[in-house]
Amino acid sequence: MSKHIRTALLLAAGTGSRLRPLTLDAPKCLTEVSGEPILGRLIDNLRLQGIKRLVVVTGYLDECIREFLGKNAPDLQVDYIFNPVYRTTNNIYSLWLARKAIEESFVLIESDLVFEESMLESMLVPDKIAISKILPWMNGTVVELNSNNSVAAFHVSHDVNDAKRYKTVNIYSLSSQSWQRITKRLDQYVADNQVNEYYETVFADMVRDGSLEFDAVFFDKNKWYEIDCVKDLHEAELMFPRVPLDTISETAHLGHTSCLSPAKSTNIPKLENKRLRSDKIVHIGKLAPGEKP
Repeated sequence: MSKHIRTALLLAAGTGSRLRPLTLDAPKCLTEVSGEPILGRLIDNLRLQGIKRLVVVTGYLDECIREFLGKNAPDLQVDYIFNPVYRTTNNIYSLWLARKAIEESFVLIESDLVFEESMLESMLVPDKIAISKILPWMNGTVVELNSNNSVAAFHVSHDVNDAKRYKTVNIYSLSSQSWQRITKRLDQYVADNQVNEYYETVFADMVRDGSLEFDAVFFDKNKWYEIDCVKDLHEAELMFPRVPLDTISETAHLGHTSCLSPAKSTNIPKLENKRLRSDKIVHIGKLAPGEKP
């Protein structure tokens, strides 16, 4: 328990352009999946696992995220970092901005993920990577494992039928020692103006030269989803359907909010046009490897 992580770093600076028009008046992380904002579900999951501190890197519609967390996470310590160049940089720069805000071990999570809460438990010890068997909808970074189920290599793209590679879920836990080494490498990238890279590029370099190690935590491929486009919302809603209010136990509460969703609180302004109507799906392709979000 002494190594149990209590801090989470959330990256939430992007514009979510592939989810427009849903993201015209609210950031991507406040888009609803089955009536619940992605960020609300994530906060519930983190709270259930004993997280006490959030460090949130914001950018696009920063004030919406601050208002939401102010009303839905008063029991947590929340520290904000604003990325002023979120439109012209990638997530490597958002991660670099957090270098002075965190000294302890922490879990790094992208804020466009929905997943079953129980899978997070094994991630809350340092130097783990969440990975999944590959399904056809998945693209982006994959990893190879060695015989000890540690990461041997990162790859930018993958073949769905490649059984030797696993999709990254975009959840990592980092010890303070690993974080110190990562920030030094991030400094080099930013100094060289490589601010449009993904942070996985840094992780890949460091795994390659032996300065960073990750042990794999396997996420059930049918119990998590990454929300990039409208089609993703449809698929995520099928995986995580709306739970009727009358089925929720009166004892199932997390401090000030129901475990169903902080967004159900009556004192929270309703976000318009965030719930997807599953019978009106527009197919929008996911980001191709190397394409800027």
